Amino acid sequence: MSGTEREDGGAIQGLAGQTVVVVGGSAGIGLETARQARAAGAEVVLAARNAERLRQAADELKPLSTAAFDAQDTCRLEDFVRELPGTVDHVLVTAGSPSYRPLAEIDPAESGREFGGRIAMMLAVARAGREKVRAGGTLLFIGGTGGRRPAVGMAVTGAVTAALPALTANLALEVAPVRMNLIAAGFVDTPLSAALLGDRLEERREQLRKTLPIGRVVGPADVAALATHIMVNEALTGATYDIDGGQQLLGTDPAAHQTGPWALPESTLGHLTP
Repeated sequence: MSGTEREDGGAIQGLAGQTVVVVGGSAGIGLETARQARAAGAEVVLAARNAERLRQAADELKPLSTAAFDAQDTCRLEDFVRELPGTVDHVLVTAGSPSYRPLAEIDPAESGREFGGRIAMMLAVARAGREKVRAGGTLLFIGGTGGRRPAVGMAVTGAVTAALPALTANLALEVAPVRMNLIAAGFVDTPLSAALLGDRLEERREQLRKTLPIGRVVGPADVAALATHIMVNEALTGATYDIDGGQQLLGTDPAAHQTGPWALPESTLGHLTP
């Protein structure tokens, strides 16, 4: 068997000629993934909440189509996937934003909606995607690593961080032969990170440059490269793939692992909500 063939005799394909749907495709990781998919010869479909950013992304990437809506409206999200024309190859969902609140500031009902909303988004895409995505294609989601380490203010984010890999693994059995995977990102230098950190952004970048084993900050292009690899490697399903520049290897050094909105967030659970 050659290095470009699968055991079943099929060829390992790149993204050329495929269709990649990106929910959250107007900025950050979603936009960069769409760029890399287009550069590899794929067609793209873009969805995002911010209509103006979506228009700008469309001007750059010339997608097959666009849709402006809030992915946290899971009925709308499921309908969007279900109503895609024809069969698509891959769906990437980057929607979701982190919740950093200490217990004293938590609204239980609101936090329940935040937690349930993340679960519901994956369920909605899985339910529609198993009928819309071709066999061997992937449903791919962006999660995070920050909530793995207990900290004040990370209760909701930590619960979601723990839940998403289990949900991914279980749903992968039900959507097969469509594949389902999760990317767990550490701190990524996205517009959302800039919005969270404000004038502390450069301090955070410099801190990571000095402490991360890779010696630099992880950017959207790094995560997008992993996303496109997961799309083309049809042996990958039901798994969570960490990408954090070695951040989790640094132990409990407080200078490297401050969390919460009152400190320097270790990671963003999701990235820009579309």
